[in-house]
Amino acid sequence: MLSLLLAALVAMVSVPTAQADEKLYLYTENFPPYNMSATGRAFEHKGNAIDGICTEMVKAILNNTDLEYVIKLRNWDYGYNRALNKSNHGIFCTTYTEERAPRFKWVGPLSRNLWTVFAPPGTDLQIDRLEDTRGMLFGGYRNDVKTEYLIEHGYEVSALDSDDLNPKRLELGQIDLWLADRLGGPYVASQQNVDGIEPVFSFNDTELFLAINPETPEATVEKLNAGLKKVHESGMFEAIETKYGL
Repeated sequence: MLSLLLAALVAMVSVPTAQADEKLYLYTENFPPYNMSATGRAFEHKGNAIDGICTEMVKAILNNTDLEYVIKLRNWDYGYNRALNKSNHGIFCTTYTEERAPRFKWVGPLSRNLWTVFAPPGTDLQIDRLEDTRGMLFGGYRNDVKTEYLIEHGYEVSALDSDDLNPKRLELGQIDLWLADRLGGPYVASQQNVDGIEPVFSFNDTELFLAINPETPEATVEKLNAGLKKVHESGMFEAIETKYGL
């Protein structure tokens, strides 16, 4: 009888540990220079083939924990929905907003993002406020916070499953404007052989995080935030930012 009781107690104690140590599945997208394939492919199955500011930050955090993990590069919509609906799944770099706050557990901030309106090369467009773009068509992509913001505020958006095509659409006149990151927008455009897109207005300096499914054990999230603290204390955080010109 005593042995059965002891076995039951051991089982009760061991369950949370097993849950907390379950492998993490983390997703990101091609969003250079924050996250990107090291080989130029649309998807990557292994973390060592993924680079970028946020990716290096996340790897540095994980290296300061004992957590097992997998990092994959997919399109944003796929990764976001996996993180939203499956325990021990997460996505980065995710813009923190009040609306998104209760949907995830958060680790960060990892970096910052300055939203910028880009116009076609050679434009003479003058914008003093976002309101000046009413009646113009933006290029966007699904489940992206910038696209959601534009739609919620009544702007016209043509959204795709990937942001990569929007610079070319802008160049060809298929869209009037593109809302992207000030640092990342020209980088994405150059990868699509589009040069000279014009930043005409910037707003909403936001913070980027690793967003974790809320059913993930709190012990796992605590380990990740402790890992982030060590990255700051070691100077690695500033070193990664400097590497990418931030």
